[in-house]
Amino acid sequence: MPRRGLFVGRFQPVHNGHIRALEFVFSQVDEVIIGIGSAQASHTLKNPFTTSERMEMLIRALDEAGLEKRYYLIPLPDINFNAIWSTYVQSMVPRFDVVFTGNSLVAQLFRERGYEVVVQPMFRKDILSATEIRKRMVEGEPWEELVPKSVAEFIKEIKGVERIKMLATNLENSEKELQAPIRIPEF
Repeated sequence: MPRRGLFVGRFQPVHNGHIRALEFVFSQVDEVIIGIGSAQASHTLKNPFTTSERMEMLIRALDEAGLEKRYYLIPLPDINFNAIWSTYVQSMVPRFDVVFTGNSLVAQLFRERGYEVVVQPMFRKDILSATEIRKRMVEGEPWEELVPKSVAEFIKEIKGVERIKMLATNLENSEKELQAPIRIPEF
């Protein structure tokens, strides 16, 4: 049986830190299950991209990085119930032998279920974070060098920066103001 690893992330968006971590994961196992967390979420500032958009980013980025080992992309909607989350993930994905994570809660939950857990190296977490990348997009700062070239191109194709900037505005309140009934003063 091939040795199979599990790696879960939100990938909002896929960035160079994810790819460096996945390079490490791919070097340790024969096959990789990549769980796309918060699969139900999209079009919010924290989760601006759809599951299919994140899958496309991963496919392009893994291809660009030359990571050709066998991998599976599995959407994982949130359940917001930490005590059973690892059991839930186990029920949603193919069999795996080892979990790779940089998240202490994920590590603890899978260790409690008896899984081998490897804390993968983190790469420039100060700037290689999706939060930082989204912040830079909103503020009009350079962000492209923090993601694989293929991901930057895809985000531009889908007008992802424009989407994130729109989500960062308080559009909901603006829309409510625009739709408010006009009050005519009484004389």
